[in-house]
Amino acid sequence: MLFVLFAAGLWAGVQNALAGGGSFVTLPTLILSGLDARAANIASTLALFPGQVTTGWVGRKAASGAAGLSFRTLMLISLGGGAVGAVLLLSTPPSFFAHMVPWLVLFATGLFAYGSFFRKADAVARGIDPKVAAALQFLIAVYGGYFGGGIGFLMLAALTAAGLTVRIAAASKNVLASVINAAAVLIFLFTPGIPWTRVAVLGAGAVIGGYGGAQLLRRVDERLIRGFVVVLGLCLTVGLFLRGSR
Repeated sequence: MLFVLFAAGLWAGVQNALAGGGSFVTLPTLILSGLDARAANIASTLALFPGQVTTGWVGRKAASGAAGLSFRTLMLISLGGGAVGAVLLLSTPPSFFAHMVPWLVLFATGLFAYGSFFRKADAVARGIDPKVAAALQFLIAVYGGYFGGGIGFLMLAALTAAGLTVRIAAASKNVLASVINAAAVLIFLFTPGIPWTRVAVLGAGAVIGGYGGAQLLRRVDERLIRGFVVVLGLCLTVGLFLRGSR
């Protein structure tokens, strides 16, 4: 099982760097390893965090503020929102979260599909009000700390609407995603019963995959990766709904 977890982490790290949606791989793998949905979500966040930091660090020089907000301000908003989302997750009973997971995965899959295949890649808005941009980033960060699936596309949409080009928005959202999860990780570290062996094995794979994926970013056809993510998300959604109906 540890080899399967390492392979899942490796793939998720590459996938996060190239297209996002790495939790679609790690979440079901951790559930299959015997964890309940909430524990698997926490373990997935902990395991993917080092890989996200690696990816964000590689592209950090291209990150930028937006809508009159400095990048430092966006980072602070992301840190606060991520912490709120993590606290909300820990306040949610495992059984209730288990019933929510299929709907969260379905929402994230739909969001991913829209961002991958229907949203115009070169569409850049004229900009939005700084207060609106700050509120959007905070809400995205809360969702990210709570679940996380699809936050990359939520941020990409918000940052391009705030006036950034897609390339700069992509680099910025990679850094901000690591900040959001940093807040969640700091809180989750004090949660009892963390399966550290599984987290460490997944995390090691995610770091290697994240670094390799960042290097491959300009060489791989992202549409193939994104298509696989959507199919995987739909299969996971169906499987989770069927599991919950038993």
